[in-house]
Amino acid sequence: MTKQHSKVAYQVMWNRLISVVEEQAQALVRTAFSTSVREAGDLSAGVYDTHGNMLAQAVTGTPGHVNAMADAVAHFIRRIGRQNIFEGDVYITNDPWEGTGHLHDITMVTPSFHNGVPVGFFACTAHIVDIGGRGFGADAASVYEEGLYIPIMKFAERGEVDETLVRIIRGNVREPDQLIGDIYALATCNEIGHRRLIDMMTEFDLDDLDGIAAFILENSRRATLEAIAALPRKSAEGEMTVDGFDAPITLKVRVTVNEDRIVSDFTGSSGLDKKGINCPLVYAKAYACYALKVAIAPSIPNNAASLAPFEITAPENTIVNALHPAPVALRHIVGHFVPDTVYDAFDKIVPGLVPAEGAGCLCNFQVSLRPRSDAPTLVDARRAEVLTFNSGGSGARPELDGLNATAFPSGVMTMPIEATEHAGPVIIWRKELRPDSGGAGKARGGLGQYMEVGAMEGHEFDIQAMFDRVEHPARGRRGGMAGACTTIALDDGTPMRGKGKQFVPHGRRVVMAFPGGAGYGYPAERPRDMVLRDLARGYISAETAAWDYGLTADDIKAVEDAVAKGEIA
Repeated sequence: MTKQHSKVAYQVMWNRLISVVEEQAQALVRTAFSTSVREAGDLSAGVYDTHGNMLAQAVTGTPGHVNAMADAVAHFIRRIGRQNIFEGDVYITNDPWEGTGHLHDITMVTPSFHNGVPVGFFACTAHIVDIGGRGFGADAASVYEEGLYIPIMKFAERGEVDETLVRIIRGNVREPDQLIGDIYALATCNEIGHRRLIDMMTEFDLDDLDGIAAFILENSRRATLEAIAALPRKSAEGEMTVDGFDAPITLKVRVTVNEDRIVSDFTGSSGLDKKGINCPLVYAKAYACYALKVAIAPSIPNNAASLAPFEITAPENTIVNALHPAPVALRHIVGHFVPDTVYDAFDKIVPGLVPAEGAGCLCNFQVSLRPRSDAPTLVDARRAEVLTFNSGGSGARPELDGLNATAFPSGVMTMPIEATEHAGPVIIWRKELRPDSGGAGKARGGLGQYMEVGAMEGHEFDIQAMFDRVEHPARGRRGGMAGACTTIALDDGTPMRGKGKQFVPHGRRVVMAFPGGAGYGYPAERPRDMVLRDLARGYISAETAAWDYGLTADDIKAVEDAVAKGEIA
């Protein structure tokens, strides 16, 4: 029977649950093999009640993972069957439609038992570097080409690992030790969460989580509904066009604020693409919910009840509701543009609240290195898969500049050069902020960055480009100017495509410039001291200071002289 506790006690337990899942996530960061988890934080972790409702999520992680994972545990319960759930079990899948959107995400769920009785579940997700198939990229024509598919199944039953499954996985991927290491890290982090939960239940003399679950879900639902009720009852449309693979794609949404919910309908969005940039609805829903939640209820912890009032619909087999067997490997490219599309509509409902457009999708690329094929192989030449996570600039906010080289909406961290170079025979020759890439405005857009990548002596490589905004830069809001576009080329000036696998010969480098965020408000309204500061820091050039912001030649010379004398750092 559920014991009754005071509201204060329940609030303490709620905070403890959040700390439990954060420790769960940090355990994954510390033990994962893939740099995408260790360095970029491309993961999620959460605790669920016995019905599969998410009660708390870790602060570390991405909204795409955690909000999609919020729906996943119910699929696990249904597929495994409650009668087959035992203490010591661990479940696994990378199903794009019942997990988090593509085969490169492994989701693992562990039932939590207390005194022999099931009390909830722990779940976690991580992006892994390789899952076989064509490799991480948009080149596939169907999901069957994109790698190994693991249906919802048991990785371990009553503590015994399925070694047949392990052998199948190892036999189908390029980096078997890395992937199996990541799987064990995922299982371990769930176990850490379970141990801390049992410690908490023992401390508070809990037999189950029913009481705290009801407290969390009821309060979160009420607070979210109150935030929605304070909004005007309006409906507005938003739209944006991005590069796509071979042809541009358009995202359209109608956002409608009702008394007890907000509905986002993506009718009118482009149909499926032939290549792997399609987005399952679970992932589009994750980012649409995230966009609205951070706009109107950012302080309410994320859980099943705080997400429930945000309804997301889209016609089947559109770019944001891709059905099996559509290729979906780079579903994040479309998914990361969903918030800016929603904000284009929401800005017409509640003006002055949401930011200008930013770089949107991550500026990722994967390098597949191998010994050069045009000369004898060096003794120490080797094959390796190196995935790097990088960011353009975020859009300016109504009263604040956009953040430089910062991923919004994913929140994934830019990976340090040292970690990337440690993963394989790759060399990052250049990585620095890109001046003038942030759109001018009363608030300036965040800067993108330059990167230049090559291979160590004796190697050639394929680069999987996963970029957008080559042709469609971030758009400014309320008078702000657009951010800079993405560029990619070989170091001899040969242009390269923004998406797809492309060969780089021995001795050549790839030179990239990632996009900037857009500005907010008219540039003429930017405070003069902010313009002078940007010029002194090298964020803008003298030409931009004069042309976009109206600084005089005397102003510019005064700043340049002060910098030369060390008077301005």
